[in-house]
Amino acid sequence: MQKEELLHLHMLMVHIKKFYETTTGESIDTSRYVGLEVSPVHIHKNKKSHKEALLILGEEIVGSMRDQKRPVFDLTADPVIEPVAVEH
Repeated sequence: MQKEELLHLHMLMVHIKKFYETTTGESIDTSRYVGLEVSPVHIHKNKKSHKEALLILGEEIVGSMRDQKRPVFDLTADPVIEPVAVEH
């Protein structure tokens, strides 16, 4: 994976964290991630540092979701099937 792709993935993971916190109203403890002092905008940091930060952030997000012991999305509801496009 190229460094540019890793930076993009790192930024995406930060957005996932913010989205989760916004939709659930709960904050995720990212103390290990913050302690690394590597954010997606730190483009001068090396690829290894960004990879480590990305993996730790992912662990903290998943760990927080796992600790909630409740589904984030209701997967039991019947799906609503709507036509995407209709030809006339």
